[in-house]
Amino acid sequence: MVAELAEIGLRIKGLREACDVRAEDMAAELEVPLETYLRWEETGEDVPISAIYHMAHHFGVEFTEILTGTAAKLDTYQVVRWGEGREVDRNPEYHFEDLAWRYTGKVMQPLLVVLDPSDAPAKLVCHSGQEFNLVLEGTVVVTWGDKEFELNPGDSIYFNPEHPHGQRCGRDVPAKFVTIIAE
Repeated sequence: MVAELAEIGLRIKGLREACDVRAEDMAAELEVPLETYLRWEETGEDVPISAIYHMAHHFGVEFTEILTGTAAKLDTYQVVRWGEGREVDRNPEYHFEDLAWRYTGKVMQPLLVVLDPSDAPAKLVCHSGQEFNLVLEGTVVVTWGDKEFELNPGDSIYFNPEHPHGQRCGRDVPAKFVTIIAE
């Protein structure tokens, strides 16, 4: 997994350099300290999905291309059978599966997310666009600003992700939900 994460960092750096963008400018655009951004390029670790999505848009590539190194090619449809999403290893707190990794020109990013039980509070992030979460299994606690929403199977939330938000498992068994991010 460390090698896969390092490859993400190399792809980010390669795209930035190919587009003639200074690291300082990219860090400012992402609103993170330069040291944080440079660590992302060096190790690929702890890069928020929202930052990857933003960089993909900025550099004119698909989200999946940064994560996998493979460009999406389909522009008609893509069927993904249960359990066949492309695993995205990038954060030990979340297990992500890309549900549209072969589709090009996406206006939204669908991901299957598995959260393991933890006593830690949700890590809060912000990004532009809109976000939708639909719980499939277990209980997901969504923190949005200073509010918390406990969602169970079949429950969903659609929200403005420009406000600090995050998700965590709400019980002692893993939780599974679909998130769709449109930036």
